[in-house]
Amino acid sequence: MGWWLAFAVFLYLMCAALLVAEVFVPSGGLITVIAMMCLIAGLVIFFKHSVVAGWIGVFIAVVMIPAVLIIAYKLFPKTKFGKGVILSPPERQAGDAIPDTDKLKGLLGKEGLVVTTLRPVGMCDFSELRVECVSESGYVDKGKTVKVIDVKGTQLTVRVVEED
Repeated sequence: MGWWLAFAVFLYLMCAALLVAEVFVPSGGLITVIAMMCLIAGLVIFFKHSVVAGWIGVFIAVVMIPAVLIIAYKLFPKTKFGKGVILSPPERQAGDAIPDTDKLKGLLGKEGLVVTTLRPVGMCDFSELRVECVSESGYVDKGKTVKVIDVKGTQLTVRVVEED
């Protein structure tokens, strides 16, 4: 009966390996079905040996399945194969996401045209430079002329220029 227990342990190891494979190989769930069949067959062998061995097998399965998946997710990116398969994040220059705030501060006092309706946020055009602006008074229709009255960081506050 000892070799049956060794076979049950082998089935458990196959289940763990197949679960790891299922995570990385698209099989439509076929590998998971085979892994669960290995697990159930191992449990049957353990319970045929004794009830205590069966419940130990259940406990091992409950601990093994999440542990194997967690370990696989943690270790896979560190392997040579994992590094080759997983995309690396794009390399970015320091400050590339920060808009040119000096250019925005230079717009203080300039007049521009509302490109999209300000509700109260929208786009304004200041001599071919399109910038997102916030209107001081709320709703401003498209096509109106506005003047930059405040620049805080990347936020431009504009006021409608009264047409005489």
